[in-house]
Amino acid sequence: MADHWQIRFDEGHQQRYLPDRQAVLRYVLAIGPRSASTRFEVFTEAPPVRLADGSAGGRSYSLVEVIDLALAGQRERLAAELAALSGPAALSGPGGPGSPGGPGGTP
Repeated sequence: MADHWQIRFDEGHQQRYLPDRQAVLRYVLAIGPRSASTRFEVFTEAPPVRLADGSAGGRSYSLVEVIDLALAGQRERLAAELAALSGPAALSGPGGPGSPGGPGGTP
């Protein structure tokens, strides 16, 4: 899985760098209803660009998905994918039910 993810939205006027796919899905689901555009372009970090002298020229990103929240069922698909990525392990992890400070846990 990629080390870094990038999303672009509002016709390219906004971009965010996120650590993983879960963060991308959470962000799109949270900001989507308030965004000026329903289209989000999702990129993953690709191998660095090589300059003519063979040295690394910096980060590059490759488009992996376009999410359009205007399409029927997109929000539900993203929510289902996020739930699958979160899975039961996330519920018992820090902040999950039964953990200290989590819902149902001890303070």
